[in-house]
Amino acid sequence: MGYGARKDIARLARSGGIVFDQAEILDASSVRIPVNADLPRRMTVAGKPLDPLAGLVVMMNKPLGVTCSHKEAGELVYDRLPARWRRRKPAISTIGRLDKQTSGLLLLTDDGDLLHRISSPRSRLRKTYRVTLARPLDDTETAVFASGRLTLRGDDKPLAPAVLDIISETEALITVTEGRYHQVRRMFAAAGNFVEALRRERLGDLCLHDTLAPGRWKLLSKEEIALVFR
Repeated sequence: MGYGARKDIARLARSGGIVFDQAEILDASSVRIPVNADLPRRMTVAGKPLDPLAGLVVMMNKPLGVTCSHKEAGELVYDRLPARWRRRKPAISTIGRLDKQTSGLLLLTDDGDLLHRISSPRSRLRKTYRVTLARPLDDTETAVFASGRLTLRGDDKPLAPAVLDIISETEALITVTEGRYHQVRRMFAAAGNFVEALRRERLGDLCLHDTLAPGRWKLLSKEEIALVFR
């Protein structure tokens, strides 16, 4: 879980830093604790509740300028999580990616099956983005995007139908079921426009929380995760 090596945990225990059911565990090698869903509520480490067990899912409001990568230069989305989480096994990874200049709803998990289920092209899950454009919409984009006949430059297969909900002359919500490279930006470029700002707001029926400021994150419940597939 990233707290440290055995010797680090032994030292922490001797100092009274591990408490289980309100009792200090001074000898880390002498106690076996069953791993179950109640454990984070029954144990504290260094005065704080035990981190979530394996299978966690995090919703982050990804800010601009931050990269969805483990290794690239600059600030990474993982830098926004507790530092020890970088050492967890299995590792935490983003479910899909948002490019550096796209903000909004991003999910991270250490659950490989869930990651595959959401990110697989076969899932056809709905992803909704708020788009701000450089030029006014001309009322043709809605039909073109919904047609299922739009082929982007460099692709040999038309896009699946997408839904465009116009908010104003230069702002709209677009819902797609694919995840091609820079897809939304390329769609509007094909329509003769330029995306100035792009923010993902929904994945399935899971909405980005209004109270979640850019760069902040929260753990999701099983009920919230289920909204992705609704």
